[in-house]
Amino acid sequence: MADWNNQAPIYLQLADRLSQALLDGAPPEGEAMPSVRVLAAEYGLNPLTVNRALQSMVDAGLLESRRGLGMFVLPQASERLRAFERERFLNTEWPALAAKLQRLGITPADLIWPTKDDAA
Repeated sequence: MADWNNQAPIYLQLADRLSQALLDGAPPEGEAMPSVRVLAAEYGLNPLTVNRALQSMVDAGLLESRRGLGMFVLPQASERLRAFERERFLNTEWPALAAKLQRLGITPADLIWPTKDDAA
């Protein structure tokens, strides 16, 4: 079961988690998303909440609904999502983080940047 906070509606939090999975390639572009029932059971949510999250992803141009088949990841969904998340990070999150780093006296030399080899 997932932990949810009061900062945003649960359906938006779920859409964000599913979007992060898309960035990681799960499921790949062109493939079906797990069904509403599967996602509802996995996250311990009402199917209507899950459906609303998936619909918000359709509205964002990440998924398409195929009648009788389910939701599918659109081509270039990860590129669109990455561009959106990058823009949001650079315009919203980074200025606050940069200010905090400066207040704490943390320099670029103090930061350890993980490489692809570190992740393996």
